[in-house]
Amino acid sequence: MIQISFYGGVEALTGSRHLLTVNGRQILLDCGLFQGRRGEYYERNLNFPFDPLKIDSLILSHAHIDHIGDVPNLVKKGFNGEIHCTLATADLAAIMLYDSARINQADVAFVNKIRAQHGQPPLPPLYEPEDIAPVLSLLHGHGLNRRFAVLPGINALFRVAGHILGSAGLLLEINEKGRTVRFWFSGDIGRLNLPLLLDPVLPQPADYLLMECTYGNRPHNDPQEAFEAFQQVVSRTISRGGKVIIPAFAVGRTQELVFDLNELVFKGDIQHVPVYVDSPLAVNTSDVFRRHPECFDEETRTFVQQSRHPALDFKGLTYIRSVDESKALNGRREPMIIIAASGMAETGRILHHLKNNIEDPRNTILIVSWQAPETLGRRLADGEKHVRIFGEPYEVRAEVQSIGGLSAHAGQDFLIKYATTLKGKARKLFLVHGEQESADALTARLHEQGMSEVYYPELHSYVDL
Repeated sequence: MIQISFYGGVEALTGSRHLLTVNGRQILLDCGLFQGRRGEYYERNLNFPFDPLKIDSLILSHAHIDHIGDVPNLVKKGFNGEIHCTLATADLAAIMLYDSARINQADVAFVNKIRAQHGQPPLPPLYEPEDIAPVLSLLHGHGLNRRFAVLPGINALFRVAGHILGSAGLLLEINEKGRTVRFWFSGDIGRLNLPLLLDPVLPQPADYLLMECTYGNRPHNDPQEAFEAFQQVVSRTISRGGKVIIPAFAVGRTQELVFDLNELVFKGDIQHVPVYVDSPLAVNTSDVFRRHPECFDEETRTFVQQSRHPALDFKGLTYIRSVDESKALNGRREPMIIIAASGMAETGRILHHLKNNIEDPRNTILIVSWQAPETLGRRLADGEKHVRIFGEPYEVRAEVQSIGGLSAHAGQDFLIKYATTLKGKARKLFLVHGEQESADALTARLHEQGMSEVYYPELHSYVDL
C-alpha cells in the first residue's frame, strides 16, 4: 500500500510536510516551519501530528526555512534516519539552520522582555544552536540527475527546480508488490529567464504529481518590467532622501536583488548610494553561491565578464555581520538601501529596521515576495496603516510598494505548462503550498486543459495511491 498524508504546506503556503507511507515504511518530504500568528506558530512547530520515531527517511526539496526549518525538532524528538538533498542544499542547510536557531533565541528573548512587562510567562525558543549538529550529521548530499537509494525498493532523482540555489524537483521510483509507481514532487518551482540560476526542468513521466501552486491564480509580469519597476522605486526614494527597506529571504531573493542592483549601478540607472545586506546568513549564503558556479545561468556568467565584478559584489555594497553595525544603520538618515531577513518580516534584523524607519514618509518599504497570511509582511502589503512590531504599535507613514514580478516562484502560465507536461500520464495531481484562491484558479485552468484529477488536500488528510 502507498499512501500520501498532508501535514503542512496545505491550505497555506508555509510549513511544508508531506508523508509517504510505503508498506509501513515512511518517507517525509520536507519538514518546514509554519509561519503565522505567534501562538499558532509555536503550537504547530513544536508538536508533530505524526511520530518522528517512525519516519525512516527525510527528503528536502530546498533550503528555505519553510521547507527545512523544523528538522531540528524532528531530530530532537527521535528521528535518526538519513536526510537526502542536493549538494548545494546541504551547504545551505547548515548555515540556514544555525541562523534560524540564533534568530529564534534572539526574538524570543526580545518578546519575553515585553511579556515580562505585562506579567506574562516566558516562551521557550523552538530550538537552539546546539540542536543543529545532530541534524547535519544525518545529511546526505546528492548531485543533480543522479539516482540514489532512499529505502529498499525506493530510488530517487533530483532535477533542477530553479527556485533557489540547490532547489530541486524530486522523482521517486517506488517498487511496491510487483508494481512500479513514479511519484514527482515539484518542491518550489522557479521561473524562466531570471538572473543567476538555471531555468527549472519540467517533470519526467510520473503517475502522481505533488505540485506547488503559490501563484496559481495569476501570471507574473515580465521579469524586465519588474526590473524596471524596481529601478523606479529605488530612484524615487533616493531622490527624496529616503531609505529603501527590503524584507528579503536571505537565500535566493537577497542574491537576486544584489545582482539586480549590481547591474543598475554598473549601467548608471540609479544614483550610487550605499547598499547594505544586513544578515550574517545572507553573507554566508553568498559565499555558498560562489562555491556553486555550476548552478549559474549564461546571463550571469556574461555579466560577470562584462562588468569585471563578481555577480554578488560591487563598489558601495556592504555585507553586515555584527549587531553593532546593524544598529548603527538605524541612527543614519541619509539615502541608502537595506536588504534584511526575514522575507515575510516576521523575525530577524528586518524588524528593527522597520520599527526605526516605518514612520518616516521619505522611506519606502519594498515587498518583493509572496507574504503569508497574518505575517507583518502581509499586513504591510495589504496596506494596513497601523501595525505592531515586537508587540508595540506603529503608524505606517513610509511608502509601501509591492513588486510581484520579482518573485522566484513560477506564475500561473508556467505552472500550467509544468502540470500539463504530465497530461495523460499522471493519475492524480495534488496542489500544495498555496492558498485556496490560487488552488481554485489553477484547478479551473487545468480542467480546461483536460486534467480532471486535480485535488487541493485538507490539512491532516491522506490519499491512497
